[in-house]
Amino acid sequence: MFNISDKVKELREYKHMADDINSEITKLTDLLKNYMTETKQTEIRGTDWKITFLPVTSCRLDTAALKKAHPEIAEQFTKSFTFNRFSLH
Repeated sequence: MFNISDKVKELREYKHMADDINSEITKLTDLLKNYMTETKQTEIRGTDWKITFLPVTSCRLDTAALKKAHPEIAEQFTKSFTFNRFSLH
């Protein structure tokens, strides 16, 4: 049997490590994106890697506007989902 407090402590430590790693990933990604923007490059290649930074167009339904303009239609096509959320505070 395991000690729940020890497992929570371990999970917290890993979450902090993940936050630190994700912060570094974000900083490096932003640095590379800024470089590509400044040098007007959309693709850079190395010997074993390739970076692309391209515009992407996405079309999404504006549900807030639909609910405001046609609440009955929005209600008709709204679907509820239930799930379990795990949170550590």
